[in-house]
Amino acid sequence: MSETLGMLCDKLTIIKLKQYHSEDPARIESLASQEKTLQEEIDSFVLLAVNGGIPIEKLAFASNKVYKKEGNFIQDVIGTIGKVFSQLADVNCRLWHEQEKVYEFEKVPVAEKDIVVKQLAHLNLERNKCIDEIDRQFVDILKKKQ
Repeated sequence: MSETLGMLCDKLTIIKLKQYHSEDPARIESLASQEKTLQEEIDSFVLLAVNGGIPIEKLAFASNKVYKKEGNFIQDVIGTIGKVFSQLADVNCRLWHEQEKVYEFEKVPVAEKDIVVKQLAHLNLERNKCIDEIDRQFVDILKKKQ
């Protein structure tokens, strides 16, 4: 298995964002199908992991981001899996809107370009922290079950 619960949760939040921002009926239908498939994949993944069908060591792939910590404060990721999933959804919403600026980067005032790039970097780091935390907590729950 090449994905983790955190990665699957991340994909689901992105599908929901695409649904929210889409108006094309064919695209909306396609996204609804993707959403259903991903929900089923998450359910199957959790069930398989809980029943020992996925080795514990394959349930998490830490992002191991290497970055300069000084001057790059990244919000802490705390709370239950549900709270972290909610934080992941929030981060992806903010990331979506920040990324929208890049699609027309020439319209971003020169004085704000560095701010946009820095914000994208910080949001991506926070996103990865959320994914890693969901995975870490899921592994901890399964280890306690054993």
